[in-house]
Amino acid sequence: MERPAWAPQGIDISVPSVSRIYDYYLGGSHNFEVDREAAREAMRFMPGLPKVMQANRAFMRRAVRFAVDEGITQFLDIGSGIPTFGNVHEVAQSANPEARVLYVDHDPVAVAHSHAVLEGNGRAGIAAADLRKPQDILSAAEDSQLLDPSRPVALLLVAVLHFVEDQDDPYTAVATLRDALAPGSLLVLTHAAYEGIPLSEEEAGGTVGVYRNIKNPLVMRSREEVTGFFDGFEVLEPGVVSMPLWRPEGEADQEDPYAFSGFAGVGRKA
Repeated sequence: MERPAWAPQGIDISVPSVSRIYDYYLGGSHNFEVDREAAREAMRFMPGLPKVMQANRAFMRRAVRFAVDEGITQFLDIGSGIPTFGNVHEVAQSANPEARVLYVDHDPVAVAHSHAVLEGNGRAGIAAADLRKPQDILSAAEDSQLLDPSRPVALLLVAVLHFVEDQDDPYTAVATLRDALAPGSLLVLTHAAYEGIPLSEEEAGGTVGVYRNIKNPLVMRSREEVTGFFDGFEVLEPGVVSMPLWRPEGEADQEDPYAFSGFAGVGRKA
């Protein structure tokens, strides 16, 4: 198997990665055949997966613009993946050139590619850390010197919490990060769920099985369970809803049915 020039040394390119599969869904080029195989297998059960990812990205961009409008100039994006067009720093810095962004991911390809993309951008950086170890993220944020912890931050957990199993205590991880945020900070979140998918739970379960097989279990949670991540935040209007329904800028009802898979929301820390 040939190793592309952009692939960091030391990573096993025979093992699929969630962030590279996501990159493939979005039409990116930083993925290996093993990632494409897993993605195609998942799409065999749920052909609308790329549309789900596009809806995730569209929500993220709306939420980032909303945060800037609310006066927030600092963004902490966890599980940020491989930067593609219209990423957080591009959206935030086009709305406010002073905006600062720290990306966090544990995939070496995502980290290496982010370094390359962000080169020369003094207001954006990348750190290698895992959501399951929130203290590591807080240390990395402090080390980066990009974010001022005394001022509000927009914490982005977009399409990442559904890869944290209950045994790894995702609620405590989010609470640890929340407690470190200044009042007025925002939590921006999306999460996979069976609700909204235009398939039976049994059919959609085939996709869940693909992720389980590649040792990256996809944990589907209910609206109530997803809302639980906002403990300690005031959930802002319109609440925890399907992604296209969160402050749509166009005709949300004309979206592809797959775009309504899962939930999105934004909360503010008092």
